Amino acid sequence: MNAMTKLMLSACAAALLAAAPARADVTFALGIPATGGQIAAIGAQARLGAEAAVKAINDKGGIKGEKLVLEIADDQCDPKSAVSAANQVVSKGIRFVVGHLCSGASIAASGVYDEEGILMMTASATSPELTERGMKLVFRACGRDDQQGVVAAKFIADKFKGKKVAIVHDKQVYGQGLAEAAKKTLADAGVTPAYEGSVNAGERDFSALVARLKQEGIDIVYYGGYHTELGLIVRQARQAGLETRFVGADGLATNEFWSIAGEGGAGTLFTFSADVKAKPSAQSVYEELKKKGEPDNFAFYYYAAVQTLADAVARAGKEPEAVAADLRANGFETVVGTFRFDAKGDLIDPEYVIFEWRDGAYAPTKL
Repeated sequence: MNAMTKLMLSACAAALLAAAPARADVTFALGIPATGGQIAAIGAQARLGAEAAVKAINDKGGIKGEKLVLEIADDQCDPKSAVSAANQVVSKGIRFVVGHLCSGASIAASGVYDEEGILMMTASATSPELTERGMKLVFRACGRDDQQGVVAAKFIADKFKGKKVAIVHDKQVYGQGLAEAAKKTLADAGVTPAYEGSVNAGERDFSALVARLKQEGIDIVYYGGYHTELGLIVRQARQAGLETRFVGADGLATNEFWSIAGEGGAGTLFTFSADVKAKPSAQSVYEELKKKGEPDNFAFYYYAAVQTLADAVARAGKEPEAVAADLRANGFETVVGTFRFDAKGDLIDPEYVIFEWRDGAYAPTKL
């Protein structure tokens, strides 16, 4: 073969390659507080699960032969930052979002996504408002505040009959929603709170609240908010000799709570999805996640959200409206169980369990 022939063959090969369609990627944005104080610890769990799911999908060939790519959208668990993060997602042409993690951030970002025709699926934002606005491209792969607040309040009314109850929240969307749901359910059970109050997110001195709880003789506090503030409240309550028991929600499901509260956190209760890592069907994923850190339910649920969205895209294609229709029409087998969504985009029949902190870890309560 002479040099001229080789040159012509090389040119033909290059032309054929240029004419062949390039293999595209499917990109999901992951809306989490990658930075932003203690809440970033929960964001790290969401990232752990989402990245593991992406790896597992790509190891099996991706989505119909296309590689799945995860792009982090850092919202700092803040509504204003979430809008900025959402606009960055828009500018990058991304059409699917897993997250956002916090309720306030999710509500703010979803407004941007709705205008731009982007589909969003959170696995942790529990405010009812998120799916009550008629947005057809918003989905929730977890329960709602008006579900877990109800579970906690029924538990309090049943297990702590005759005890003096207080309701406290952090003035944020998530915390207020929980508190309102708990208050209504307690009222239905004939329980009137002896005290209702609030704190500010980011506050560190809770001596005034502790003094008030002590003055009112409060036995049980239902707290709507995150682990950062409640950890400090519990620590300061114990230092003041107050043995009040605290009950919260899934915002306490992080080891950071125990790091802040210390041994005084023992006995603190909270609602959360059933412990996934105890399920036989989740063991292979659990072993994979443990290679990068001990996973909690946030990791498993974000793993499941990526699984679900990837399955829907594989079946319906890359148009968000078609994917949304597929999500509402089908069931999805995930690491945490079967997901089915109602017309609003909410998960049907989410399972909530009462957990209790003991010895630096939490497990289903034996109360």
